[in-house]
Amino acid sequence: MAHRAGADPRRLFSVPLRPHNRWGGFKALRATWLGHLETTRRRAVLLVDEAQEMSPAVLNELRLLASARFDSQPLLCVVLAGDTRLTDHLRREELLACLQHLCASAGNPALMSEPLQHTLCDHAAGNYRILASLAAELLAVAARQERPQLDEALFLEVFTPPATATPRRAALPR
Repeated sequence: MAHRAGADPRRLFSVPLRPHNRWGGFKALRATWLGHLETTRRRAVLLVDEAQEMSPAVLNELRLLASARFDSQPLLCVVLAGDTRLTDHLRREELLACLQHLCASAGNPALMSEPLQHTLCDHAAGNYRILASLAAELLAVAARQERPQLDEALFLEVFTPPATATPRRAALPR
C-alpha cells in the first residue's frame, strides 16, 4: 500500500491524528490497520534508507507500531538500510546500563561477564524485552548447572543450533 503523493498523512485510513492525543490516535490507527489486515492478503513493507540517522525514539515508536499482542503479531515489515553505523546505533548504551543495573539490583553485579553483557546487547537489537528474555534463558540454564557466573561459553552452548548430520546420498547402482 503506497502513500499517494499529495495525500494528507494525518488522514490516512480516515483516522484523525492529533498531537495532543497521541494515544487515542495510536489506538484508532491500530484498530483500523488490524481491520485492514483482516480483509486483505497484502502486507505492507516499510523501507527505511539511511536508518542510522533515525533517533532512538523514532525507532522505538516504529517498533511499537510494527507489531501487536506483545510482538507476537507482526503488522508491518520494516527493513532498515544503512551504513556500518546502523549496527552501532542499534547497540544502544542504555541496554548495557540496564543489564548492569538489573544484575546489581539482583545482588550480584558480577553475575555476567563483561563480554557476555556486550553479546546480549548486540543480539537484543535495541529491544529491552529481547534482552531480558535472552538473559532469563541463560540464567535458567546456569541455575540448573549451578554456574557461579554466566559467560559467552554458556551463551554459545544455549543459543548455538545443534549441528545436524548431513544426510548421505544413497549410492547409485551402476
